Amino acid sequence: MMRSLATLQRDQRGAAIIELALAAPFMAALLIGMSDLARGYSTKLLVEQAAQRTVEKIEQQKSVSTASYNTTLSTEAANAMTDAGYSTGNTVTPDSWLECSSDGTTWSRQTDFTGSCPNATDISARYVSVLISRNFTPMFTSRAWPGAKTDGTITVSGFAEVRIQ
Repeated sequence: MMRSLATLQRDQRGAAIIELALAAPFMAALLIGMSDLARGYSTKLLVEQAAQRTVEKIEQQKSVSTASYNTTLSTEAANAMTDAGYSTGNTVTPDSWLECSSDGTTWSRQTDFTGSCPNATDISARYVSVLISRNFTPMFTSRAWPGAKTDGTITVSGFAEVRIQ
């Protein structure tokens, strides 16, 4: 009996399986975390590119009237996200404004995009911007992710702004 116990104690067969069983959960968690991070980053880049394409389209459309920039921004952003494969679940926040300056260093933001500066001698600049947001759902939702909501989703957003005049 003692002889078989001594033989069993020296036997190393099966040690690799036990080591794998101990290490496999950590390696699986690492792999899943990395793939979630990559998918989230890919979604973030896609949304940022859609916002950039929206602003580029607005710059190319010389015939868009100043009164309809926000509507056009929303439409172009929706089209850009649809082209990217995300036709639903997007939040688009367009903005357009006028800035005025008498000296070129101090600017004041005006709410009326189509209007003019209070003083006729002021320098004016018109800007448009778009913010596109969407929820990203990781494979394993958790509130422990940075910026995660209570349901485990994470909001990713892309922003673009350009001076058009």
